[in-house]
Amino acid sequence: MNKTELINAIAEKANLTKVQAKAALDATLNSVTEALLKDDKVAIIGFGTFSVSEKTARTGINPRTKEKIEIPARKVVKFKPGAELNLTK
Repeated sequence: MNKTELINAIAEKANLTKVQAKAALDATLNSVTEALLKDDKVAIIGFGTFSVSEKTARTGINPRTKEKIEIPARKVVKFKPGAELNLTK
C-alpha cells in the first residue's frame, strides 16, 4: 500500500474527504517524525511502538572490491508491533 492508497482507505473508513484524510495523515506522520527526532518513543496502543536506536561505528567489507570500509555510527528507527496487532486475520 502506498501513501495515496492509504489516504483513500482513511477517507473511506473515517468518512472524510481525501483532502481531509491527507491532512490528517500528514499531521500524524509529521508528529511521529518530530517525536523521533527528539529521541522520544511513539507508542500507539493496539498497533506498536516506534523508537530510535543508535548503531555504533563498525568495520564492513565492500562486496564489490572486498576492501574494508568504516561504517559510521548512526541512528535508526525501530518498530515493535503491539501484541494486539494480529496479522493472522
